[in-house]
Amino acid sequence: MLTLVTGIGNQLGVEVCLLLHEKGIDFIPTDRIILDITDKDEVEEFLKDIKPDVIFHCEDYTGVDAAEGSGKEKNYLINEIGTRNIAEGAKSINAKVVYISSDYVFDGTKSSGKYLETDESRPINEFGKAKLLGEKAIQNELSDFYIVRSSWIFGNYGKNFVDDMLTLSIDFDFLPAVVDEISSPTWTRNIAEFMLHLIENDCEYGIYHFSNEGTCNHFEFAMEILKETEATPTPVNSAKFLPQLAKRPENSALDLSKAKATGFNIISWQDALAEMMKDAVLLEKVEEIPSETLV
Repeated sequence: MLTLVTGIGNQLGVEVCLLLHEKGIDFIPTDRIILDITDKDEVEEFLKDIKPDVIFHCEDYTGVDAAEGSGKEKNYLINEIGTRNIAEGAKSINAKVVYISSDYVFDGTKSSGKYLETDESRPINEFGKAKLLGEKAIQNELSDFYIVRSSWIFGNYGKNFVDDMLTLSIDFDFLPAVVDEISSPTWTRNIAEFMLHLIENDCEYGIYHFSNEGTCNHFEFAMEILKETEATPTPVNSAKFLPQLAKRPENSALDLSKAKATGFNIISWQDALAEMMKDAVLLEKVEEIPSETLV
């Protein structure tokens, strides 16, 4: 099985590549320099040349606030048009696609229970609208696809809420964290494992929700992140203290029943965070080893 990975410049793309390497699976990593997904002709030519069996489409534009203004065009260019180009190219070579989407396709107003894959999508910001259009492009062009919606992604290979909290705690005593937005954190390692699980087990095609188990607000998340430090976050209301250009869903927790039914074991977000931070310590130790001692 030859696999193409888009978006190796972001945290999930790196994690997917590391997992494929560990598993001994042949893969070709691409970033925006190697493959410009917004160029339809380039995508078609590239895919016909290498003919991957599977495409893990991790490339996306994640500037949620910028997408409301200066980054609006880029948001749609990458998340909608780029994804459509990948879908059309995959169709021409009969490749399977695993596309990463977002909980931001929902408005966060569901009155009871978590969001199911079948619930109506009503994004309230430009990022969510573009990701939903990316989903529709995949669905319109392909029959062999997996769309994986996730939330509050964190990991060791890029900027995210965990990294922000730990970095800010070094120099600042006041660490605001909002209490009026609820969802489920997701470790990049676990979502990468689930993506591969879908392919290796020939799971039913379609949309899946995936996060780590359990829900929290950002204040609770920050408390867990900082519990081994002397820093303490301060609970704040997003509208009053942290005005943002893009509206966020108040509660975008995803129902994981369908993902669990595939036989994949989903650990809690607290356990995932602890495992990620252990990995971070190991990475720091490796980086401290003089390069001349590494073979």
